[in-house]
Parts: sequence; structure tokens; C-alpha cells
Amino acid sequence: MFLAVTAYAYKYTIEKAGIDVKIKEILSDLDTHDVRNLAERGEKIRTLIKNVQIPEEVTNEIRKYYREMEQRYNQNVDVAVRSSATAEDLPDASFAGQQETYLNVCGEEALLERIRECFASLFTNRAISYRQDKGFDHFSVYLSVGIQKMVRSDLASSGVMFSIDTESGFKDAVYVTGAYGLGENVVQGAVNPDQFYVFKPTLKQGFRPILERKLGSKAQRMIYSETGVAQQQVSKEDASRFVISDDELIMLAKWAVIIEEHYGKAMDIEWAKDGNTGDLYIVQARPETVHSQKDIATLETYVLEQKGALLAEGEAVGSRIGQGIVNVIESTENIHQFKKGQVLVTDMTDPDWEPIMKIASAIVTNRGGRTCHAAIISRELGIPCVIGAGDATQRISTGQEVTIDCSEGAGFIYEGLLPFHVDVVELDTIPKTRTKVMMNIGVPEKAFQQGQLPNDGVGLAREEFIINSNIGIHPLALLEYEKLNQIKNDNQKIADVIQKIDERSAAYDNKTEFFIENLACGIAKIAAAFYPNEVIVRMSDFKTNEYANLIGGFLYEPEEHNPMIGWRGASRYYDAKYKPAYGLECVAIKKVRDEMGLTNVIPMIPFCRTPEEGRKVIQTMNEFGLRQGENDLQVYVMCEIPSNVIVADQFADIFDGFSIGSNDLTQLTLGLDRDSDLVAHIFDERNDAVKRLISQVIKTAHEHIPRRKVGICGQAPSDFPEFAEYLVEQGIDSISLNPDTVAKTRLNIADKEKQWAVQHA
Repeated sequence: MFLAVTAYAYKYTIEKAGIDVKIKEILSDLDTHDVRNLAERGEKIRTLIKNVQIPEEVTNEIRKYYREMEQRYNQNVDVAVRSSATAEDLPDASFAGQQETYLNVCGEEALLERIRECFASLFTNRAISYRQDKGFDHFSVYLSVGIQKMVRSDLASSGVMFSIDTESGFKDAVYVTGAYGLGENVVQGAVNPDQFYVFKPTLKQGFRPILERKLGSKAQRMIYSETGVAQQQVSKEDASRFVISDDELIMLAKWAVIIEEHYGKAMDIEWAKDGNTGDLYIVQARPETVHSQKDIATLETYVLEQKGALLAEGEAVGSRIGQGIVNVIESTENIHQFKKGQVLVTDMTDPDWEPIMKIASAIVTNRGGRTCHAAIISRELGIPCVIGAGDATQRISTGQEVTIDCSEGAGFIYEGLLPFHVDVVELDTIPKTRTKVMMNIGVPEKAFQQGQLPNDGVGLAREEFIINSNIGIHPLALLEYEKLNQIKNDNQKIADVIQKIDERSAAYDNKTEFFIENLACGIAKIAAAFYPNEVIVRMSDFKTNEYANLIGGFLYEPEEHNPMIGWRGASRYYDAKYKPAYGLECVAIKKVRDEMGLTNVIPMIPFCRTPEEGRKVIQTMNEFGLRQGENDLQVYVMCEIPSNVIVADQFADIFDGFSIGSNDLTQLTLGLDRDSDLVAHIFDERNDAVKRLISQVIKTAHEHIPRRKVGICGQAPSDFPEFAEYLVEQGIDSISLNPDTVAKTRLNIADKEKQWAVQHA
């Protein structure tokens, strides 16, 4: 049941009391850029309104309908009293938290008092400042008050979700955040919440495409108290669990899709779970106002040219870079000390900080998630912001020069004013080409942004990056977790390994599930960003020394004199010493394709020395349920060893396509170690021997029946435009490039193809 005090009731109350004239007088010499002047005017107006008597004819109606709520629920029913101004949630102008909300309000008199305070909150300092900046007439904006029965999320959880990615504007993902208790903690940034992504296109097809689960610290929960609400510490055990189940997450995502389709635009939505009934509720929805207003024909990419000493890090808001002199401010009482162009560093912000947030060059907060107040306002203002940076207010000092970098998918605060530039791509000027132009993608965190560049898919996504950043633990240590746990008391090194595993995988009782789900999510996030284009995922290609650097890796990895040409790639996959770990990779890819519906993923086998090895790998994949041809599964092989070229016809009998790794192919063709400074000057992918091998494998693959595709994912086409042109001349099917060279190379290839068309006309 819902009760609304209308905007007309507010207008009627103000005009009947005759205070509208007084309010105009108070605002006559308003200066919103003078924080003290603004605060003084705002306080006077709010005091006026709070002392006004709501007309009897209005209070009688409020009492009548509140009593009906009591009959339906119980006496002194607990309600949320929420403000809604007529210019608060517009598609092109929306400012979270302009007006006040009051939770756990019980009884008629308390309700009437809170309604009056909501009326007064139309003139909070931040609301006055915002309207002034937007050019809204203060007296053309009115306020209604919604009264809702409380959802007992104080006994469960609540949060915020967007039907669009808040940072990149990627339209095909639902972004969900959640924490324990009432939702105010998430909205205000008082906690670092759990975070989730769900992919909309395959969700609509009936799949369960959870692209990310990220555990937040959730240090406190807002609960009921005798006077309203209070904060309670969250136990370590509760904090190490996700606040909602996968089934609940999928349900919320489906609702977000329905709400978005109903309104016909991206939406910002609040949700809550009732701890008594276990039911989920949507408690608010309003338009998303940042990405819906952007020029989608232009893509800006911020590039940091050098890095300094890392002072702090957290969650990135947006993808820009900002810099300036730090001003650490702990309380709104001191915001008058802030100067335009400074970097605001604080514990957390609430709406009262808006007057100085709009003049900051960047913002850093200790607490908060990407749907908190600081994040939402920073996005709307276009200011780079790092939230949830932990102890940033202790690690960064007032007067310090810093650079705030949000361009890498995470938020970094570096010492010094570091050089950076902005690459601007006019997307509608990039032509299509006959040769597919794909991308090499590193970390999943940047995929949503990079996927918006003109592209034909991903030619190389490396599992190693995902394992390093999202997992960090040797898979065999996870498979043998129980065994290691039993002997940890007798070996301090093993005890340290167990402790690190427990810290990283706290939300998972089954440690192999931690590996499978995190690898699957990393792959799926990239696959979703480029869907439905092909995404070629190279299965793990760590060398033994790199595997040894993972947590617990020293227990399983041998020492090799030359790991570059040792136990790596395909030779590990079928080996009994590593085979169970490779099985986890197979299960992860199967999960992405079969459970999430992302069948655009094509696994690729690296460093496969002989056709016999290739057959053993295919058989091993079959044993773990990843069967070539099933559900249209293709399996590619890297072409990076001369043997891959010399007997390409035999490899083509086994695999569905080739991807040339020009780095390894060059070093093995020229017989040099590309990591050695002594012979580095000889390393050149444009060497005739390398080019002839590339030409040969393309010819052999294309003549094979059935015809096999050939792409290239090495560094050379990104570095040398003439090398890319050579590949196109040889008829290569696709070229995979680093994201920063895609637009330029695509233009070069288009020009080259036009020249050939004229020459052969």
C-alpha cells in the first residue's frame, strides 16, 4: 500500500502560510558559489517551512489514509517517508539525494513531522545549488511525499541496480550492488557493497549469464532502532558471504529489464529484500542520466603516459583522468575551505557535499560503491572519481599534487601531475573492411569500454590475465585444498598458502568452484562486451616460472632453465601432473557457453608442437565435457611454432582455425630468445623468413577442405602498419590489434582495399 502527499498539497501549504514571499526575500542575494552564503540562506528557509502548520484539511487526509495502512498491517505501522521533487528525476537532470528520506517512521504525529521536514528539504543547500546551476526557477519546482510500508531489509539486504553499465555506458548489462540492512548505506556510500553484472541478451533467452560476482567488505548494516535507525557492525562471517543468491540476482536482473523496457530508457533502480518473508521488492526507479545523454558517435579514451608512486587505489568511476592539488576534508563543516580545481579527498560524501563536488577536478573517498552518492554525482558532473579507497584520507595529504587515473578499469591515485592525453574517435567515420579487424583484450575490467570501438570481435583474450587478476592461486592448490589444510600445522609455508587461499576465496566453501566461477566470469565479461562477434580465448599459457608465482605454485612447478620453450601450453593439458587443473579451465568455458549462452567463445590451444599433441588435447577436452562440434563449439590452435606451418595440413585436420602468434613464431624461426637484450636487435616480425611462413600457413589453411580460417593476434600488426598491409595482401581472414590502434589500422586497411579494388577492376 502506498500513500502520496501531492505536489499540490506542498504548494497549498506554503502559499496558505504566506511564506513564499519570505522565501523569495531570503533568496534575493543568494550566491551559490559562496558556500557560507548558501548555507545561511538554506537554513533560514528550512526553519521557516519546518515551523509551518500543515493545513487541517491536508492533515485530515493524511491521518485517514495512514489509519487505513494501520488496519492493513498493524498499529503504528512502520513506513518510509520519501521526497520526490518535480525536477528531481528528469531524464536529462537527475541528482540523487537532493531531498530527504526518513526510514522506520511510526505513528501519525511522527509521520506529520517527517512530511514537514520533507517539505523543508526542497531547500537543502545542495538542492538550491543544483537548481540554480540548471536554471530551474525555485518556485516552479514542487515536492510530493511518498509514504511506503517499510520492507524489512534491516533483517536482510538491499541495494541499487542500473539497467546499464554505470562506467562505460555498455547497454547490455545489468549492474547490481547490495549490502546488508536498509539501503541508505549503499546509496550514501557508507559501505563497500557486493557487486554483480548480468548480461541482458542471453538472460532474455533463458540463460543465467552472471558476468561478475565481486565481494564487498560490507562493514556495517543499517537496522531499526527505537528512534528510527542505527548502525550495526557486520560479522566477519556475514561479510565473507554474498548478500543475495544467484537465483535472487537473476530475478532482480529480469525485473531491471522489464522496468527498462516499460520506460523505454536506461534506469536507476533501488531494491530491497524482506528478512521476514524472503521476498524481493523494487522500491524506486528513476531514469539514468549520464550515458543516456552522451554522444554515442564519439568515443573518448584517456591515456596515462607515465605512472608515478601509487598512493592509494579503489573502484573507478568513469574512465577519465584528473589531477590537481589535494584538499583532505573530513566534514561538511569545512567545505568552505575547498577551492575550485582541487582534488577532494574525504571519507564519504552525501548530498550536502554537492556545492564543492561540482568544482573539484577529481574526487577520492575511503568508502562507497559504484552506485553510491559520490559515484552518481561524479558521473553526472563528468569528474573522475575513485571510491572505496580504504584509508586514502590517511595516505594522501592536503597540498599534495596527485593524478587520479580511472582509465584502466580500476581507480589509481598517483603522486605528481603526470602527463596524459585523450584519444577521440568519431565512430561513424570508421568504415567496414573485408578483412576482419579484431582486438587483443587483456583484463575484463576494460572490455565494456573497448567493445564500443568498431570491431569484428576478439582475436585474443588471454586466460593468464584473468587468472592473475581474478584468482591469483595455482589451480592445483585449490584442487588439493583439503589435503593441504590437513598438513598446514606441520609446515608454515603451507599454512601461509592456506591463509591466502582463504582470504581470496572467502565466499566459496568449494575452492575449485572459486577458480571455475571467477575464470568463467572473466571470460564471459569479455564475450558479452563483444557479443555476438567471435571471442577467441587462449587457454592458459603460463610458463613454469609464472605458474610458480601464483599462490601455492611453488608446490607444483619444476624449475626449468628455459621456460619459454619448456613445459607450457598444450604439453601441460594432457599431462597427468596438470590435467585436473586443465579440466577446471574446460569446465569454466563450458559454463560460459552452455549456462550463460555465450556461444561466441572459441577456445584456442597455445604452443601445440605436434598434431599428436593436438589430438591428445582434444581428447582431454572431451573428457571434461568440452566437445568439439557440440553446441557449435570450434577449437582453434595457435600458429607460433614452425612445425605449425610445415605440417599445417595435419593441424587443419584437427583444429577449426589458426591464429598466428607472431612473437613466438619470430623467435623460433630466427632462433633467438626475445627476452634477451643481447639479441633483441635481431628480433623483427617483418623478416622475410617469418613473412614466408605466414604466407604459407594462410595458403595451406585456405586450400584445406574444409577451408580453415587464419587470423593473427601477435604484436606486429599493431606496431607496423606496413606489416598489417602485407597480411591483408596475403588474404588473411582477420587481424587482431591492441585497442589503441584499431581505428587507425582499420582506416589504413580500408584504403588499401579500395586501391586493390581499383587496380583489379
